[in-house]
Amino acid sequence: MKFWKYLGLRLLTWALTIFIGVTFIFFIPRMFPSDPVENMIGQMQARSGQMDPVAMEEMRKSLRIQFGLEGSLWEQYTSFLWNGLLHFDFGPSLMSYPEPVNDIIGRNLPFTLGLSLTTTVFAWIIGNIIGLLAGFRKNKRSSKILESIAICIYPIPYFIVALVLQIVFSYVLGWFPLQATILYNGGTATFISSLLRASVLPAISILLLGTGWWIISMKSLSSTTSEEDFVLYARYRGLSEARIGTSYVFRNSILTQITALAMSLGGVFNGSIMTEIIFGYPGVGTLIQNAITQSD
Repeated sequence: MKFWKYLGLRLLTWALTIFIGVTFIFFIPRMFPSDPVENMIGQMQARSGQMDPVAMEEMRKSLRIQFGLEGSLWEQYTSFLWNGLLHFDFGPSLMSYPEPVNDIIGRNLPFTLGLSLTTTVFAWIIGNIIGLLAGFRKNKRSSKILESIAICIYPIPYFIVALVLQIVFSYVLGWFPLQATILYNGGTATFISSLLRASVLPAISILLLGTGWWIISMKSLSSTTSEEDFVLYARYRGLSEARIGTSYVFRNSILTQITALAMSLGGVFNGSIMTEIIFGYPGVGTLIQNAITQSD
């Protein structure tokens, strides 16, 4: 009975979180002073000159229907929930009209997932290895230095690290492009090489900060575990430090870190959005910025 009650509360929390988030997504853009339909008509007039008033009015009505802006606010809201939340149909894009929003998201999302998931997993692995060494061998100078570096790096915002890397390695040294450039024409090898080159600096900026947190947390866990009675008993038995570190301290400390990794995967987009914008990386972050600036 307790399990079903717990599961029901968790599912209710999950549903309310999504519902509230989607509701904010609906109302916030409608508070902006700019009208996306009028912006689009203005761009058309700037390109093609004066339009017939009747044809313009028909186009305005058609665009408002396509963008879900026709009818009262309540009618727009229910239509938004029905199409977007239940059927995942977000209609056409304003900045790439008439391309569907689903296609644009599907084209940009793999870049963000690849960058975020890869850096999260690598940060977890590297951070836990360094944190284990720093906690298990906490009296050594190297362990204290590693911990101090992690403590200094972790509080720095993502965009500060990204800006520093961009200035040093792109602007000063010129090793990487200032803005990510991915070559789609030229074959698979050209695409992969350009993607890797464009991903190096964004990945490092996210990796550094993520690694700092995992070092701190793993160091704390391994340091506490290394003082437990079963670890002291293993030393009294004459087991090697390597055996104690891997079989006793690491195996007992990593359980908490695995749980933390699963929870952190839900927030993989946290640092990637600002990092993508700074480097012009073709992911969801850059897509969001373009959509906001163009009232899409």
